[in-house]
Amino acid sequence: MTPTAGPSAADLDVSFLAMVGDWRRGGAGCDDAGFDAHARALFVHQVERNEPYARYAESCGFTLARQPRTWREIPAVPSSAFKDATLATFDVARAELEFHTSGTTADRVGKHFVERAELYDASLAAGFDRFMLADRPKLRFLNLVPNPRHNKRSSLGYMVGHVSLLCGDGRAAYFVEDDAIDVAGFLLAFEDAVREAAPVGMTGTAFAFAGLLDALDERKKSFAAPPGSRIMETGGFKGRARVVAQDELYRRLEAALGIPQTSVVAEYGMTELLSQYYDSVESRSSPTRIKAAPPWLRTLVVDNAGREVAPGEIGTLRHFDLANRSSVVAVQTEDRGYAAQGGIVLLGRDVDAPPRGCSLGAEDLART
Repeated sequence: MTPTAGPSAADLDVSFLAMVGDWRRGGAGCDDAGFDAHARALFVHQVERNEPYARYAESCGFTLARQPRTWREIPAVPSSAFKDATLATFDVARAELEFHTSGTTADRVGKHFVERAELYDASLAAGFDRFMLADRPKLRFLNLVPNPRHNKRSSLGYMVGHVSLLCGDGRAAYFVEDDAIDVAGFLLAFEDAVREAAPVGMTGTAFAFAGLLDALDERKKSFAAPPGSRIMETGGFKGRARVVAQDELYRRLEAALGIPQTSVVAEYGMTELLSQYYDSVESRSSPTRIKAAPPWLRTLVVDNAGREVAPGEIGTLRHFDLANRSSVVAVQTEDRGYAAQGGIVLLGRDVDAPPRGCSLGAEDLART
């Protein structure tokens, strides 16, 4: 497909990075009109340069000649589409980042190619600063994820490694390898942080935290973390036989580590997106946590037919991420939730649900 007269990657990136910079400095970043204009410009750019997405958009009734009137109409590909086709607006040989999704078989791994790491880095740092480091501390990062140097295709590993380097005290450590937790190593590192009164930043999946807590219970160990310590919990128990309710997990974390539940923050992200949601500061002491995002990430809640539902009504989540310049701006998930107070409440996954929106089959999306 030969690019036509749509906006260039360079112009879109300049506009996006200016938006992020303005928000980091305390500005609005973008208002509704700015988000709409940028999202529709991305649609044009991506249809011109991303053949699988162009075919998908056409099956939904949209082309360069018939463009969406608002960002809400932009066709969203199912998240599984990243396993079915190369969704990129550039030659992926130039990708500065390549992230892989988890899959049940080796040949069904989804791939998200990112042309410029700067876009991900800027979006990630701005959101993390606002929602995790509002008081601007330097943290001792003790991470319950594999060392990103050992798995360069993990978006979670990249995220944790980047913030550990950017926001840490230079002594970040990793305590998971081959799905096993190095409990002894963690205990030594945590005891050092307590002795040195160094605020700790812990990151990991809910499953990893549950495993750590079990190990601490077995050893009858508990701590009083230094003031300012906090936890970023990055997801649930997908594919695991054991499940621990979030409120129970957070209570146990407070009891074992001395980190208040209001300093335990659930992050919500996807390999297919370059921006993230976090528990809003205001809702962290509430029974219902509301997830907030930077202004360049917005979400519609839709029904089984792909139609937007009323505020407060439960449906599936459709994300629009302006950081996704080099792939697709709109991604339809299998996650359930509802809109509340300018954010979303996440309820879990609906893996048996039929695809929402367009009916284009995977074999057509992958067709060359």
